[in-house]
Amino acid sequence: MNVITCIEDLRVLAKARVPRMFYDYAESGSWTESTFRANEADFQKLLLRQRVAVNLENRSTRSKMIGVDVAMPVALAPTGLTGMQHADGEILAARAAEKFGVPFTLSTMSICSIEDVAAHTKAPFWFQLYVMKDREFIERLIDRAKAAHCGALMLTLDLQILGQRHKDIKNGLSAPPRLTLANMLNLMSRPRWGLGMLGTKRRHFGNIVGHVKGVEDMSSLGAWTAEQFDPRLNWSDVEWIKKRWGGKLILKGILDVEDARHAADCGADALVVSNHGGRQLDGAPSSISALPAIVDAVGPRIEVWMDGGIRSGQDVLKAVALGARGTLIGRAFLYGLGALGEAGVTKCLQIIQRELDLTMAFCGHTDIGRVGPSILLDPPRNPNRELVELARAPALGSSGGARSVAVG
Repeated sequence: MNVITCIEDLRVLAKARVPRMFYDYAESGSWTESTFRANEADFQKLLLRQRVAVNLENRSTRSKMIGVDVAMPVALAPTGLTGMQHADGEILAARAAEKFGVPFTLSTMSICSIEDVAAHTKAPFWFQLYVMKDREFIERLIDRAKAAHCGALMLTLDLQILGQRHKDIKNGLSAPPRLTLANMLNLMSRPRWGLGMLGTKRRHFGNIVGHVKGVEDMSSLGAWTAEQFDPRLNWSDVEWIKKRWGGKLILKGILDVEDARHAADCGADALVVSNHGGRQLDGAPSSISALPAIVDAVGPRIEVWMDGGIRSGQDVLKAVALGARGTLIGRAFLYGLGALGEAGVTKCLQIIQRELDLTMAFCGHTDIGRVGPSILLDPPRNPNRELVELARAPALGSSGGARSVAVG
């Protein structure tokens, strides 16, 4: 087997092992995919300042996200159909995250159910909620997350309607895949995936099938989901969900400063600057480009995280430098899962942490909690941010390591 050195190596291997419709489901955006591409490309425009002659002993990437100790400021994002990238995928990813020391977030549209994941893990995982028109189902879903002792609820706000994803339409995406001639030929070329699926009973949307009246199979599920995403979702619904949940609340899908202020006003514990991986509004800004203005607007009031385009530990460091107190990775861990199962998710996290640690050191820092925009060449300019940075960041000492303080 080829030596795995970076996330791209995992992507290439996943592409060879995962059926085309499920690989394409993860590796795609909406319409022209311009925002999908910009999420990754805009990270590359941010250049790092290399520093030398700094004591780099005793480095740490440890941090906190909504009070949870984490090995690095990274959590596994909620991703639909994870259990179609690899058999029992959500369980495997959750176990890898738990062992590594980062949070795992289970999607509403997962293959393994809330109860499945809870039965195979010990640490509290997070649950991501889509709001459906069937509010009784949503109430039961929240109650199931409570019963499973989920540590936080992540409410996704940017999928009231579904963006048009051309690859999914052309591939006839379904779970499990329909047995068309094209699909059968593709599945035959993925024997490792097929054997895994034959060995599991988890092939449907575990949080939905059997939990909604009248939804017992894939045909009835398709009809139900097509009409259930609720276009009426508004901030009063967020308040209702917050009250019903009663625990830590994360709001995902924020790209606009005004929406960020609403998120802070409603008392959420964190918000995620996100464009849904470029899968909803094509032509929206990349997440990393939207991050600084949101941090400046609400950073002191609410934890600001981001996702979208992260393919390395360097990307995590750049997000932290621009004020993110946490990041989410989706595609990166899916590549690992599709390539090597649980071991691949672990490998993904190891790669990201090592890249984060080394890059932080090259920039003259030993503690992720003290990283700020000073590590970037020509960071996005904001007068308030620059004044705080100048006031808080003494020059690098000859033996004391980096001493700048994160802003926001």
